[in-house]
This record gives sequence, C-alpha cells and structure tokens, in this order.
Amino acid sequence: MAPVTINKEGQREPSQSGEEGHIHLSNPHLEKIKEDILYHFDLGTNTHDFPALFGDVKFVCVGGSPWRMKAFAQYITGELKLGNPEDEIANICAGTDRYAMYKVGPVLAISHGMGIPSISIMLHELIKLLYHSKCTEVTVIRIGTSGGIGIDPGSVVITRQSVNPCFKPEFEQIVLGRTVIRSTELDSELAQELAQCSKEINEFNTVIGSTMCTLDFYEGQARLDGAICSYTEEEKMHYLKAAYEAGIRNIEMESSVFAAMCNISGLRAAVVCVTLLNRLDGDQISSPHDVLVEYQQRPQKLVGYFIKKRMSQV
Repeated sequence: MAPVTINKEGQREPSQSGEEGHIHLSNPHLEKIKEDILYHFDLGTNTHDFPALFGDVKFVCVGGSPWRMKAFAQYITGELKLGNPEDEIANICAGTDRYAMYKVGPVLAISHGMGIPSISIMLHELIKLLYHSKCTEVTVIRIGTSGGIGIDPGSVVITRQSVNPCFKPEFEQIVLGRTVIRSTELDSELAQELAQCSKEINEFNTVIGSTMCTLDFYEGQARLDGAICSYTEEEKMHYLKAAYEAGIRNIEMESSVFAAMCNISGLRAAVVCVTLLNRLDGDQISSPHDVLVEYQQRPQKLVGYFIKKRMSQV
C-alpha cells in the first residue's frame, strides 16, 4: 500500500518513494548541506565513513530502553554466532546520552526513548544514517512492551496497523501550523512472516492486531491510577471494550510515527510488542520482576529467530 499524506485542506500527496529497496529522503534541502550532523547520535558525514560503518546493515531493531537494546545486541550476537554474547559490546553513540546504538554484523540495535517525540527524533537521524550509508533492502522492527486489551499477559502482538486514540489509522503532525495526516499501515507480508516464525518457535501466544498509539501513559490510555483522572471506571471500561471491538489488541506510545516515517522513507517495517497486562483486568503492572523480564525477552526471541531465518535464506 502506497503511503499517502493528507493536508488540512484535504489535498492528498502520494509518497515520493524512490527506487524500490532504497532509502528515500523526503527533504530536498539536505542536498545543500555540506556536512550532515546527526547530533543526537554524535555522528557526522564529515567525521565518520557511513558506508564503511553501516553499509552492510539489513536489519534495524529499535526499542525504548538502552539496556534492553544492549541485551538484544548481545542476544543476536549469540544467535548469529558472531561472537560471545556475554562479551561487552561498544555503544556507537557513547558520545551522547540521548540514545544507545549497537551493531552486530548486519543488525543495528538502537534505543529510542519513550513516546512519539523521542522516537521521532531518533527516526529522522536513523533514516538519514541509512541513506548516507547507501543501505538497501532494510527491514526495521520496533520491539517493546505494551498493555494488552482482551489477551493474556505475556502475549506478543504483531501490529497490523497503528491507530490513534480515536481508532483511526493515521498519524497527525503539525507542520508550520498546518495539520498533516500520514498513513500508519504496516507491511502485511512482513507481519505474516513474523507470525509464522512465532508458530515455528511455539513458545508463546502471538496475535496480529491493531495497536493504539497514545500521547501518554495515564489519561491517554484510560488509566484510573494517574495523578489526574476526569472519567469514571464505567467510562474507562466502555472505551477499552470499544477498542477491543475495533480490533485493537494492545496500547503503546510510539507505533504511529514509526509506521508513518518508515512508510514515507520506503522502509519495510513491523512492530512487535509483548503485553505486560490485560487492561480489561486492571491498570497496574504487578507481575513479579522475573516474570516481566521473561516477557520482555519474547519479542527479542521472535525477531532474533526471524533475522536468523532470513539470513539462512540468503
């Protein structure tokens, strides 16, 4: 499905995707920049040889926590037999405290922080990094945690499409005071491929469903346990049940802009998140720490299996 941009006046602007498989930068002004400084990565085109450093990247895995992405990098090191997974691994972005980045063979693992603004900044610089590195045929997957709706804790949700809190599959961005709406559909073939990998692993429940992306963790997700709450428990339950009926199976805070930006840039993308609780049963995450740690390893295990399988087919 070709991504579409719709401005406030209802005018539709088709994606300007370039050659298939190549990264597309939707910004003509970058051609005038002598040096492109990726400030939040502490990288620059005049100080780093991007093709030499990153030109072989085929898989990018992003997640909120720097610790979790380091753990994933070490895990994939062992899965691909590229070293000892217990060895220390260098943080490419060690010169900044904003994000952490690790490279293992053709796999790049990057933290993105929490929420739409943080992942948006990271994605702008990641897309430019891939472009300057002349990468092709790149698959980008967000792995993370979420709140489930109507499914057991520990279930993994592969996102069909990201929807906003009004259940619409769109991401709204304000640009120069004008509203721009972008598609949040994700690659359906990639989602099915990941679901098949989960069947082959056969260790945890995995579903394909819509993911609701919100602007915060409390009111935006209909919680009753925040510092501010302006609705009743009955209203909360009505909303969450309506979300379930609309095909929504989990809630998080990054998928909409992730899907929109990957669409525009010609990147195959997926979102794979484990659910830490069923929001129809409550708001607080109360499972024991060791259980939550095992839950958080499930997206890593699924995506690691997917990458290993893909590489064996090359």
